[in-house]
Amino acid sequence: MCEEKITYADVEEYQGLFTLAPSFLLETFAKRNTNLVLMFKSIIKSYMDSLTEIQKEKLDIILSTDIDELQSIMNEAYQRTKIKQYKVLANPDYRSFIKDNLDEIKALL
Repeated sequence: MCEEKITYADVEEYQGLFTLAPSFLLETFAKRNTNLVLMFKSIIKSYMDSLTEIQKEKLDIILSTDIDELQSIMNEAYQRTKIKQYKVLANPDYRSFIKDNLDEIKALL
């Protein structure tokens, strides 16, 4: 695993991406363990193709970070901002939702 870690500052930088979907919709997807990457594959692929080298490095760090650690960062983000999407992503019940979608991103790479 990489020495670098994702922090709240990294999450804060991309807050707009986390809040694209309303929290109730994100929670519905999480409850159903929906594969959002597959649903939006072409959009995500296009976005990934336009990433800078620094963004690609951060993505690699995210993809190699333990889900529990990612959820801990989401919890920190929720505690600081009270943005409900972070609360949804921090919920341990939705661990497999996060894992499955990150695995799908890995497959795209």
